[in-house]
Amino acid sequence: MKPAEFAAVDFAPPLVSIEGSAETGFLFSSALPLQAYRENLGQMLRHWAEQTPEQTFLAERQAAGDWRRLSYAEVSRSADAIAQALLDRRLGPYRPVMILSGNSIDHGLLMLGCFIAGVPVVPVSVPYSLLSKDYLKLRFIFEEICPGMVFVADGSQFAAPLSSLNLAGVEVVVGQGGLLEVPTTPFASLLETPVTADVDRALSQVGAKTVAKILYTSGSTGQPKGVINTHGMLCANQQMLAQIWPFIIQTPPVLVDWLPWNHTFGGNHNFNLVLNQGGTLYIDAGKPAPGLVEQTVTNLAEISPTIYFNVPVGYAMLLPHLEQDEDLRNNFFKNLQLIFYAGAALPQDLWERLEKVAIQATGKKVIMTSSWGSTETSPLATAAHFPLEKAGVIGIPCPGVSLKMLPNGDSYELRVKGPNVTPGYFRRPDLTAAAFDADGYYLIGDAGRFVDPDDPSKGISFDGRVAEDFKLSSGTWVRVGSLRVAVLAAAAPILQFALVTGHDRESVAILAWPNLAACKKLCNILEEDVAPQTLLQHPEVEAYLRRSLTQFNAEQQGSSTRISRIMLMAEPPNSDANEITDKGYINQRAALQRRKDLVELLYADPPAAGVIVL
Repeated sequence: MKPAEFAAVDFAPPLVSIEGSAETGFLFSSALPLQAYRENLGQMLRHWAEQTPEQTFLAERQAAGDWRRLSYAEVSRSADAIAQALLDRRLGPYRPVMILSGNSIDHGLLMLGCFIAGVPVVPVSVPYSLLSKDYLKLRFIFEEICPGMVFVADGSQFAAPLSSLNLAGVEVVVGQGGLLEVPTTPFASLLETPVTADVDRALSQVGAKTVAKILYTSGSTGQPKGVINTHGMLCANQQMLAQIWPFIIQTPPVLVDWLPWNHTFGGNHNFNLVLNQGGTLYIDAGKPAPGLVEQTVTNLAEISPTIYFNVPVGYAMLLPHLEQDEDLRNNFFKNLQLIFYAGAALPQDLWERLEKVAIQATGKKVIMTSSWGSTETSPLATAAHFPLEKAGVIGIPCPGVSLKMLPNGDSYELRVKGPNVTPGYFRRPDLTAAAFDADGYYLIGDAGRFVDPDDPSKGISFDGRVAEDFKLSSGTWVRVGSLRVAVLAAAAPILQFALVTGHDRESVAILAWPNLAACKKLCNILEEDVAPQTLLQHPEVEAYLRRSLTQFNAEQQGSSTRISRIMLMAEPPNSDANEITDKGYINQRAALQRRKDLVELLYADPPAAGVIVL
């Protein structure tokens, strides 16, 4: 039977420039020069408000279930009114706007108003307010930012976290619901502000160096750090994307997207992609979590995206619905040009299942791709703008980006320079100085290797975090990133996340979080409220892990990739402790530090209860 072909997508050719050697390292860049780009994000909105005023820009579900849709013209008028309100309040670089709520039309309008007025916007991770028990990260960010305005969509929902802040002199704006403790301003009143010539004057003064956002990253340990995102960074990044993905110019993107705007993936890559290309963003209130993924499924059954963005855990939760529901599957793939994953490597079993459902729906494989970068790089630094056959490839440098690749064992440490790279960290000159080398390259902390050393145009494969890698007591290096992905694939679908252990020990072992739904299915358990511990100790689960990882070990060549033991964990990852991000990416360093007692149990002799020795 003839293998399925890829659906046609217009990509830029993967042309590269490289100098150096394997011994000394390389400077690796795109042979495509970066073309001219706008200086600020507000110009993008103004452009489409003039060119396609009736085109829907933002849409979100209302309580009644129908969509609230705003056109580019409507969004532009609202953003101008908000910009005027911010200017009237004399907000600016030292009195920014802090947003505590998640994605919504009101959030988007306020963000765009900030762009036009030249006021930095600081969207904060929602779990810092609604899931945290101590509000320490929220208070830290608030005190470092010193905002002039704080916005929450629902005053009553955010009453407790707001009460932990010293709000003297800070205006609290609410979408609905009041607060008993402090006076509030209705968000609707901002939209009623009469617009003057001050708005156009303010927009004309917003340049490439003007701060658009301050995005706080969780970091490996300690408090979050505020990454300065300038208008020039974000506009340059969108120009890079337009050059390597010409199809987004031919077909303005339609997204159904849940990825949070306090992260660079959802807030910069995806939101700005739609803004720059005059597309439509359907704000998805669903998430890859039980009880919430169903909202995503409902949205995708109605709206056909042209590009679909998600993280691996999101695809893992969506796939059973695509596999079982033909109507959903057909609607999802009807207009889909590209499947994109980021945030973590996509396990090969998910990759193959996505290919299978695409072929079922269209007869062809939809191209799946990824890119690589960070909050500090806007986020795009490399991209795979060519068909991939398997996960793990992060592509080649984007136009305008230079990668410095320094030998690091059997791979390379990656460093980044380009107009998309941050000037530094907000009010932290110490962190800024430590983040760049003598040549001005950002020290991103990741490693990679050439897919084909004889043909750099085939791209780089991600090889994990430099800081995560460790040596066994034998002196053998363990590449944590690639090994984690391989173990998850070998034990699929039973494992959801994994921590790789073994620093200064004789062997590699795994602490893992189970995929509870897959475990229930494996054990033929139908009860909804079965205790996680029951599944973790079930003989079928142990037998499956023992069988699959024994087979995995038989295929390995050395101690650095062979698993000696594994133990499943019942307590889920803790966001307060930096163990997991909003996007579902596990922080190996922070999680191992917090669970060091479990690491000791994992290696105990005789083996502790729950430890599977392979």
